[in-house]
Amino acid sequence: MLKEELDKLLSEYNIVVKDLPKIKLNDPAVKLLDAKEGDVLEVKRSSKTAGKYSYYRLVVK
Repeated sequence: MLKEELDKLLSEYNIVVKDLPKIKLNDPAVKLLDAKEGDVLEVKRSSKTAGKYSYYRLVVK
């Protein structure tokens, strides 16, 4: 996620990056994406009831 996108997301929800839900660095999805500690990942999902939505995870050790 780009710095500008992250800043917009954090200000929209009035939070700081440490408030985001966490995902472990050794998670298979994180390894597949070659993400690094401190990266913020956007996960997009589809749901029959909610439609398409995104959620965000902070990569931690």
